[in-house]
Amino acid sequence: SLLNCLLSTACSVGLALAIALTMHSRGMHLVMGCNSSALPADARAAIATNDCPFNTTRIYDTALALWFPSMVLAAAEAVLSGRCCLVALIFRGIGPCARSYSKEQV
Repeated sequence: SLLNCLLSTACSVGLALAIALTMHSRGMHLVMGCNSSALPADARAAIATNDCPFNTTRIYDTALALWFPSMVLAAAEAVLSGRCCLVALIFRGIGPCARSYSKEQV
């Protein structure tokens, strides 16, 4: 659970960074594979061109719509994994509350 907590935290931080970079560049990093000068400065207004290997019409909104819930769920998973790790340590007598818990059991 500790490893899962660390990986979920790293995932949520990475998604937050991706969201911040995408919003800062107005989505132009999402269409970097398109080497067309016909693309506008805003990725939300981009149109599908023959120079681009994918449809650019809704990539900005779709990416953000998928990344926000993923970031929230990864953060929730990190919190729950951290709590599971803490409970496991307490049951093993290692955690910060282990001594008071063992006294209550006696």
